[in-house]
Amino acid sequence: MRRARGAGLLVAVALLAAVEATAAAPRWGWLGVRIRDLSEQEMDDISRRHGLREGFGALIVEVLKETPAESAGVKPGDVVVAVSERPVVDTRTLQRYIGRARVGEPVSVTVLRGGEGRRRLSITVGGMPDDVAAERVAVEFGFVVREPEPQPELGGARPPGRPVVVVAVVPRSQAEAAGLKTGDALLEINGQPVSSLAATRAALLALPLDRALHLLVGRERERLPLVVAGPRMP
Repeated sequence: MRRARGAGLLVAVALLAAVEATAAAPRWGWLGVRIRDLSEQEMDDISRRHGLREGFGALIVEVLKETPAESAGVKPGDVVVAVSERPVVDTRTLQRYIGRARVGEPVSVTVLRGGEGRRRLSITVGGMPDDVAAERVAVEFGFVVREPEPQPELGGARPPGRPVVVVAVVPRSQAEAAGLKTGDALLEINGQPVSSLAATRAALLALPLDRALHLLVGRERERLPLVVAGPRMP
């Protein structure tokens, strides 16, 4: 059965990561790639070219420099279809598999590569940088944040003292269910004021993923408290 692709496409804004849920801060594994789900046309093409009953996998959009993925020979355009012989049906599945691997542990990753067919690569899982990990935590709850846009009247600078803004909410996520909306400004995370991107990242990194997230957001001159349920971990 074909699935809605919206949630997976939002994940393309984040670097590939996954989480092991703990009561304290999460521990993250990292490959160092940007990914997205396959389109319906891409899935049909994979089915036709590789003889699969139904196309599936996660598409590598970009391989970052000096990362585990680059060292292992991963290339943009590769489609990851398995990790340690377990099928990867979408970006979320790939994230979960990497999350179960320990940092420094080699994993077997099977990719489909144009003109070469199926290839198996051994990739040593790396540790994720804090700024990227903070973004990944937000995605686990179902949203993406960014700094305010630069303003021409400030010479192209970002306005000082302005909180970060929600730029995407994952469909059918806990954040959407809680009422978080694109354009909301983050004012507090679990009672902690967040007046800058650095403060927001620090608060996100400290979040336990087995508990609800309490947000205070600014929306059209209102201050709204929201409670976002913890991520549904496998």
